[in-house]
Parts: sequence; structure tokens; C-alpha cells
Amino acid sequence: MRHIISIFVTLIRNLNFTIDESLNNQKKIGLIVLASDYTIDEEFRKLFPIANLDYYQARIENSPIITPETLSAMKLKISSTLKLILPGDKLDIVGYGCTSATVVLGEEEIFSSIKSVHPNAKCTTPISAALKAFEIFDVKNIAVITPYTENVNIYISEYIKKSGYNISAFGSFNEKRDPVVASIDSNSIVTGVKETIKDKKIDMVFISCTSIKFIDFVPQLEKLIGIPVTTSNHAMAWHCMRLGGVKNTLPNLGQLFLK
Repeated sequence: MRHIISIFVTLIRNLNFTIDESLNNQKKIGLIVLASDYTIDEEFRKLFPIANLDYYQARIENSPIITPETLSAMKLKISSTLKLILPGDKLDIVGYGCTSATVVLGEEEIFSSIKSVHPNAKCTTPISAALKAFEIFDVKNIAVITPYTENVNIYISEYIKKSGYNISAFGSFNEKRDPVVASIDSNSIVTGVKETIKDKKIDMVFISCTSIKFIDFVPQLEKLIGIPVTTSNHAMAWHCMRLGGVKNTLPNLGQLFLK
């Protein structure tokens, strides 16, 4: 047996290699995705890699039933999930992919968990990105559309209002199961937005929840209603790009991606 191993080792040749230095210029997005989310990974992969920005993700254990209690339960799992993304490497931007959990736990709590693993990473969440979008457009009167039930909608509403914006219209599909939320079709969302903002003074529409599939329809809705529109995934993808220093404009994704 020793003789066979010895012969095998002598046949192994040490091969030289060189490094593709261009890969060192790529900044990395690490995204924490809910285990129950059907949508955000698919929508992010439509955009990344882009320019000098790559995208990687890991799934965090969560309940598919969205309540304040199940959302809060993710608090202690954020840092351990983040460690699953490219262990030993640096992430430049880290996103936590849950709008409702962010407003329940608070951005500071989320960012603290991220910084415990990647202290130098720039951080974002869907609500952080949406608030940044409101700021960029210099708007005040927001229409919010969610799939959530009332106990979660209260958190969303209060969080946005505490951030200095008026919620002039609020509509909800009143559904707490992620698999059902991911199945809501674009026509229902367009109709829901139109019904919600009818006869209201609205500067911008925010469609909340990373499970909502709508990123491809944002420009269509903007043309229909004449004001800027963003979604949880739409806003966070844009924010990740800008945090990564990517200034590309993507007109096919609507007004936000021109900013």
C-alpha cells in the first residue's frame, strides 16, 4: 500500500498558475434572503453581476407565516447566516432582504448584526433603500402598498412616518403567507395601486415586501400613473449599486435607476 501511494505522489505535477487580477476589482454584494422568499434572488440576478459589482446570497431560516413574532425570531440568526456567504472573504455591501423584519427589529439592530461579521461593509435593507429613494426624489406624500396583515402594516406605517414622510394612501392585500404573496400577479398590483391612490395627492408609490414580483413592471406603472414607483427589491438593488459606487443608469427599470 505504501509503495502504491509513493508511486502516485511522484506522478503529481505542481502546476503553475496566474491570477485574473480583474476579479480583485469586483466589489461583492452579500444578500441575506429569507428561506421562504420566492422572488428577491430571481430579481437580483436579473441585474447582477453588473459593471464592477457581483452578487452572492445565503438563506436565513424563517417562518413562511409573516407576523411580528416570526419576524422578530430572525434576530439571532442574521450574523450566523451572513457567515455562510463567501467565508473568509470580504463583502463590500450587505443587504438584509426583509422589509417587514427590518421595521419590526429596526435598522440599527440589523446593521449591528451585519457589522459583527463584516465591520467595514456598507449596509442596506429594503426600507433603508426605499427611504433613500424618497430622499433622492425629494418627495413627502407616499402611497404604500403591502401584502401584510394589520399587525405588520402598523409597523410599516409608523416607521415611514417617523422617518419624516406622510403616508397619504395605504393599501394592503392582507395576506400573511409568503407563498401566496409571491403568487400575486402584476395586474392585481397595478389595479391595487390605482385604487389606492385614486383622488389622492401622491408624490411616489412604494410597494413593500421582497416576495412581491414586480420589478419588471415598474416603468409600465410609472407611465400609467405619472409618478415614481419603487418596490422593496427594486429600491434595494438600486441602493446596492449606488453603495458599490456603480453609477450606471438603467432606463428600462424606471425613474429610480436614472438617479
